Amino acid sequence: MDVKNKIVAITGAASGIGAALAKACAAEGAKFVALADMDEKGAQAVASEIGAGVKAYKLDVTDEAAVKTFANEVEADMGLIDLYFSNAGVIFSDAPDWTAISQTNGQWDKIWQVNVFAHVLACRAVLPDMLKREGCGFIVTASAAGLLSQIGDISYSTTKHAAVGFTESLAINHGDDGLYVACLCPQAVKSKMTAGAEKSSAAGDGVMPADEFASRVLAGMKEGQFMIRPHPQVEGYFRKKAEDYDRWVGGMRKFRRRQLANTGKPI
Repeated sequence: MDVKNKIVAITGAASGIGAALAKACAAEGAKFVALADMDEKGAQAVASEIGAGVKAYKLDVTDEAAVKTFANEVEADMGLIDLYFSNAGVIFSDAPDWTAISQTNGQWDKIWQVNVFAHVLACRAVLPDMLKREGCGFIVTASAAGLLSQIGDISYSTTKHAAVGFTESLAINHGDDGLYVACLCPQAVKSKMTAGAEKSSAAGDGVMPADEFASRVLAGMKEGQFMIRPHPQVEGYFRKKAEDYDRWVGGMRKFRRRQLANTGKPI
């Protein structure tokens, strides 16, 4: 899957991963890049930085009518969406007491809507037209937390596991229809979400620059990869988890204790 000459839509595009993907797609020759975000001014700033062939749109990815309207607006402006990067995400930690029941009902509902159900709404908006054409793709930004779990972020880990499951099912159900599907599972990438988290468990292998992340994603897409893990360590961790699940859980508990000792919080 090459982005060249494609009409590309990216959610969560005002900063971080989304902005980096937008810049990379434009540099690789995308025909048009639609930047969608609740932060319309931020998306407009990214669009201005990139230049021609890019436009910003305000979008709440949890609003089904708004998602459909966004797809229709892009079609009116340039044509049917060829590649949809369902990238928007949110995170809540287990603070203040760091237990499995720390997060409120409101937080659970919000993170489920953004990190999981937004992918469903996006598919409802673009999939019918994509399946009628060749060369289309749907890319979900999940997380290494969706493969391995993230200490100190129970709702984040849970919803990212669900995002991986949804993306797997999308690929299984529609791969034979010619749809390219990819699941992005990075560790920490430089963004608003990781700001100030350089000593967190997620950043144990460092924080990847967003432009490097985007470059690795597009390279994985060109190879036709479904599971794109920009951080090479994740593959090894995932293999160890599969080989001995009990040992892996024990190792994560040890990791949590070490984080508590080093930083005073298990994140």
